[in-house]
Amino acid sequence: MTTRTAKIVCAALAFAPVAFADDTMKTKPASNAEVVFVKASDIKWSDAPPDLPKGAQVAVLRGDPTKAGAFTLRLKMPAGYKIPPHWHSQDEELTVLSGTLMLHMGDTMKAETHALDPGSYHFLPAKVHHGAEAKGSTVVQLDGPGPFDIHYLNPADNPNPKTATK
Repeated sequence: MTTRTAKIVCAALAFAPVAFADDTMKTKPASNAEVVFVKASDIKWSDAPPDLPKGAQVAVLRGDPTKAGAFTLRLKMPAGYKIPPHWHSQDEELTVLSGTLMLHMGDTMKAETHALDPGSYHFLPAKVHHGAEAKGSTVVQLDGPGPFDIHYLNPADNPNPKTATK
């Protein structure tokens, strides 16, 4: 056997376990997570939590945003809805599903603004200051690790007196 042939045989043997792996290994989830399917017609909307300004609705699609672990939720905002400047303890990923979300990156609603239209994606690392407003009726999908929280830069902007810092 030539050296070249020996190398080819060794390479083939090295990849053999991958090529002949049991099909159950290929489809088994890597974690204890469950498969989730949610039809648009089955989404159940409710009032947004009290830490967000009144008028928005939320639908939790996966997980529990109040606990540690991954979650997915949708936030439906009426035209002109505003979330004053704030930050979150965890990273967040945001996808605009409809309408236009105006993201103000900084400490005021006049900070650098990015208009995100349907299909746009935004990743925001933890503790980055930002504000948001809906231009027209807007729906966004938010994915991230829980627990989800919101810390307003100006405590007077917090609509929930139970969590507002005095």
